[in-house]
Amino acid sequence: MSGVQAMLLATFLFSAMNVCVKYVSHLPVLEIVFFRSLFSLCITVFYLWLKKISIRGKNYGWLVLRGIAGTGSLVLHFFTLQKIHLASATTLQFLSPIFSAILGVWILRERLRKTDYLFFLISFLGVVILSGFDVSIRWYNAALGVFSAMLAGLAYNSIRKVKDSEHPMVVVLFFPLVALPVTGFYTIFNFVLPSLKDFLFLLAIGLITQMAQYFMALAYQKEAIAKVAILRYLGIIYAIFFGYFLFDEKLNFLSLVGIVLVLLGVGGKSLERKQFH
Repeated sequence: MSGVQAMLLATFLFSAMNVCVKYVSHLPVLEIVFFRSLFSLCITVFYLWLKKISIRGKNYGWLVLRGIAGTGSLVLHFFTLQKIHLASATTLQFLSPIFSAILGVWILRERLRKTDYLFFLISFLGVVILSGFDVSIRWYNAALGVFSAMLAGLAYNSIRKVKDSEHPMVVVLFFPLVALPVTGFYTIFNFVLPSLKDFLFLLAIGLITQMAQYFMALAYQKEAIAKVAILRYLGIIYAIFFGYFLFDEKLNFLSLVGIVLVLLGVGGKSLERKQFH
């Protein structure tokens, strides 16, 4: 499998995971994250045991921060998926590279170019337009979606901080290690019994996410980042398609303009940065 094929498959799988989350919108968000984390923990621990890789990390501070930020981001992303159109929620999550770059100035001592600020402005203008003209969005839902992207940017910086000293699956492990106690405490006292159909969707969320992460990692290993990273933005197309045909979600023209502006800002910044590395 080529890197391009792997990224196309990963992008499709992430979109399918979002669809599964929409189908269990009647369940509490923290319960969905709990099951997602439980499946992730089982799969990750089994992989580490199979490969005889120690689960003990070296950079506990950054690993725990990655777990906290990742948990917060996922909870808020799943919440926005339940409350607003699939394409809009996906678009807000795509702001994470913007926040990753901004936070990288302090965490990784990276520099921003003047053009980066232009791309940031374009992206946030897109968010303003999208939140103003997508009838499914209330301002607080848009704010939560943006905050989810910011936490994802923090998680990405934490991962990059330990990339040379920690095995990738050990980094993955610290997400469920943090998420399970937090979401489990809530779920114990607010448990909603899933139906068989619900449980199958919850299982699918866990399995699909693990597969998507694997194929994305494979894509980055096999191809230059600049060649495959842009393919991630096909997720917006998938979201529009699935939202329309599965959930009867119709976006007006100005909402689509907002989505395009976000993609131009994020995609333009990504391509510009890859060009200089």
